[in-house]
Amino acid sequence: MSFFTSLSGLQASQTEMSTISHNLANVSTNGFKRSSTQFADVIASTSNSNPTQTVGSGTVVKSIRQQFSQGGFTQSSSSLDVAISGEGFFIVKSADTSGNGVAYTRNGSFLVDSDRYVVDAQGNKLQVYPVDGSGAVVATGLASTVSLRLPQTSGKPQATQNLELSLNLNAASSIPSADDRWQNGSYAFDRFDPTTYNHSAQSTVYDANGNALTLTTYFVRETAPTTTDTTSTWTAYSFVGDKQLSASADPDAATPISMVFNSTGKLTTPSGATTFAGFLSPGATGEQVISLDFGDATTQVYSPFSVNASDQDGSPVGQLEGVTIGEDGTVRASFSNGDSQALGKVVLASFSNPAGLRQMGSSTWSASGVSGEARLGEPGSNGFGALMSGAVERSNVDITEELVGLIAAQRNFQANAKALDTASQISQTIINIRS
Repeated sequence: MSFFTSLSGLQASQTEMSTISHNLANVSTNGFKRSSTQFADVIASTSNSNPTQTVGSGTVVKSIRQQFSQGGFTQSSSSLDVAISGEGFFIVKSADTSGNGVAYTRNGSFLVDSDRYVVDAQGNKLQVYPVDGSGAVVATGLASTVSLRLPQTSGKPQATQNLELSLNLNAASSIPSADDRWQNGSYAFDRFDPTTYNHSAQSTVYDANGNALTLTTYFVRETAPTTTDTTSTWTAYSFVGDKQLSASADPDAATPISMVFNSTGKLTTPSGATTFAGFLSPGATGEQVISLDFGDATTQVYSPFSVNASDQDGSPVGQLEGVTIGEDGTVRASFSNGDSQALGKVVLASFSNPAGLRQMGSSTWSASGVSGEARLGEPGSNGFGALMSGAVERSNVDITEELVGLIAAQRNFQANAKALDTASQISQTIINIRS
């Protein structure tokens, strides 16, 4: 029987070395948890056996126990990389329907797939609680979790209706020469000929679909102050794309705005906003009306042309610019139009016996009858750990400890092999005596 006793020791030591090798192989695997081999002695006895003369029958691997101690953290530049500082597992779901496709992981290195879902390296979707506009959770329980998906846009487009433009027209500007402006028997303005106008200003406006359009206004000096008339007059031509806006009720009249400044350079005409006749922007289904107001701050003084302020009331649809995950698990998206939207709250799971979780590979686990049912909660509450954004939990394998354990397992293997060899020699000696 000593053969089988030594053989059980060899097998146990081999299992321990395999476990340690597995730990060392995954020393750089994010979210990996090391395992340790637990042994038990084997005793064959009956009620009639003398307890002082009982000889054991070797050893057996009782369990390979997972160690869920905290691993170190690696800093990351990705806002979707997140680590759990304390107890808990991320919940991810796959398309696999076995076990409801639910898995648990400590590896918080997430990315965005082609459908804008936040997933791990295997394509499993991160699960969050749904929230309202204030970020408060509106439903709990595993059945209520949803896959985190990033929206592309936020808000509704608003067409520009009012444009305020404050500027200074240089009082030293000369009147474009008659030769430059004489076309087809009259003085004309040509926006493609810079000699026919003095200044130009561009403003961004939006149509009903949120598309950005450029409204360009060209300023042409018509008259300068004289001894009998101290006022100055300008003409402002406004264009959206190739369409000239009309200051009259007839959109086809293409009437420009007449501007009059007094001797102090103050704008006297127009005295308020000028409403252009409706125009059809590219791709729009209806006409758009815009009012242009130069305001009281528009002047004509002896200083270079400048646009002092430009403001309009239109807005585009906000485009996604960034995502953040807070310590409490709240996921927020920010958009180009200034909106900030709460997308959900990361949900964590814990188990009464995490060592009983079934390993699925890729640093994921599934619940089993040994681990018990998952208990769900929010980060930072009810004993669950807080989240660290921009960090990933490393493996909890200690190389020094594993190498020392490997040396000990190797020594145990050699000792059992020597015992097996000794038993073989004894058996051979007995056989030789008989022969």
